[in-house]
Amino acid sequence: MTVFDIALISSAFLCTLVAGFLFAFAVVVMPGIRNFNDKQFIEAFQVTDRVIQDNHPIFLFVWLGSIIAIIACIISGFAKLQGFDFALLLVATAGYLVGVQISTIVVHLPLNNKIQTYDAETMSDEELCAARKKFEPRWNRSNKIRTIIACCVSFLLIMLALRQ
Repeated sequence: MTVFDIALISSAFLCTLVAGFLFAFAVVVMPGIRNFNDKQFIEAFQVTDRVIQDNHPIFLFVWLGSIIAIIACIISGFAKLQGFDFALLLVATAGYLVGVQISTIVVHLPLNNKIQTYDAETMSDEELCAARKKFEPRWNRSNKIRTIIACCVSFLLIMLALRQ
């Protein structure tokens, strides 16, 4: 087994775990807490996000590992793949890094950090409602995009590259 094979299998595995994580948020977590009132919603998201922001070791391993693995895959694949196969891998890597990682940095982290600053216990009903309206639609829309387009498309392209 070559370095490329290990990197390709690792990136497929880790990127798939990240896709599953984002998918779970899109179809379970956010729809579940959507039914809460504004105060409960903010508190529930804060608690859930806090697990991630406190650098949960398994989450960090999977999230950062997916980045390292897919970059290692493209670097080691440069000498092994050519033409269409390398192009597939390039598109998968770009899609994953831009669609998942960059969108997380640009959209989700700022939203998550902002919601962490709220003290739901001291906010008025109007403030809670306004805070939720600033957060929830944008977060959900961006998460659906990064889940469906970036993760799923990247996964499929990596799977095509695995056929080699």
